Amino acid sequence: MNSPTNQPPKVAHLQRIGLYTTAIVVAVLVGFLPMWMTGRRLTRERDAAQHALGLVQSENTLAAAAIHARRGDYEVARAAASTFYTSLRAELDRAEPAFTAAQVALLEPLMVERDQMITLLARADPAAAERLTDAYLAYRRATATMPPNDTIQ
Repeated sequence: MNSPTNQPPKVAHLQRIGLYTTAIVVAVLVGFLPMWMTGRRLTRERDAAQHALGLVQSENTLAAAAIHARRGDYEVARAAASTFYTSLRAELDRAEPAFTAAQVALLEPLMVERDQMITLLARADPAAAERLTDAYLAYRRATATMPPNDTIQ
């Protein structure tokens, strides 16, 4: 079968294969780990940017509703306001909302006005335009995208 003289070269061959395999695994890990860490960081940054974009889109939807109401396009304003309130409610109901507790306290009164606002817009009441503008300013103040003393004239 196997003679004692054949054993050492086989062991040396197996050790070389093990060494090469270890070197390859280490080389793959050296290349993979930094890329994996970069990928995770970029994924977190992308998710944060998408979330911030969603909040800005909500703000723009409310601004569009106010503008349409001022122009007398009450149905378009109603649809935009409904979209805003739906997205705001979804954000406030999240397990980890983007808003701080203080911001949530400032935004909750906006949600109370939801049904009244939609009703005013459905009735094409001109008072809805002013109330939407007030809601927009309250949202901007609550989300700290506008200094509290800044007003739109």
